[in-house]
This record gives sequence, structure tokens and C-alpha cells, in this order.
Amino acid sequence: MVNPHGAPGAIELVEAVREWIERDVMATSEGRLRFHARVATNMLAMVEREIELGESHAVAHAERLATLGVADDHEFAAAIRAGDLDDRLDEVRTLLRATVDDKLAVANPGYVDD
Repeated sequence: MVNPHGAPGAIELVEAVREWIERDVMATSEGRLRFHARVATNMLAMVEREIELGESHAVAHAERLATLGVADDHEFAAAIRAGDLDDRLDEVRTLLRATVDDKLAVANPGYVDD
């Protein structure tokens, strides 16, 4: 994707702040400040992963939904509630598993099974 704002882009800016907190703030702090710095670095790492993966995850999710004949999550949930997908439960489980894996890849990649 082309960055219309030039360098550094959003991902580089977020990475720089995260690295500064890890290197300078956490290394020289303790207690509550160090804990909050760790939380902040985890959040910034999530933002980095969402920027990197978000578009491909959105495309993959839309493609998975389309295989079940629904346009979005709202329609997917309505189809489940109505029982329209009861005969396709294996496909529903596969879609849900892939969706959760994508969410975990952003939130905490260490939780995703290989």
C-alpha cells in the first residue's frame, strides 16, 4: 500500500514509540509505571499487527462469509439464529476458527496454534 503521507508511516511511528517505551521507560522504571509501560507496549504491538494484517484479514473474512452466502457478520449471525446454516455446521466452525485465529494473530500471536 502506498503511503500518501510519506515516511515515516503509521507503522514506523507506532513501532518507534513502542521501542522507546521498551528501551527507555521500562528499563528505568518500576512498580506501577513499569506495569503501565508494559501494557502500553503490548497495545502498540497490537496496533502494529493490526496495521500489517488488517487488510488481508478483512479480505479473507469477507471471502469466508461469501462461501456461506452472507455479506457481513450481522447477516452471518442472523443466519445462525434462523437456523439457515444448521446443515453447514462444519463450514460455520471452520469460519469461526479462522476468524478467531485472525483476531489472536493481532491480539496475541502466541495464542495461535500452529
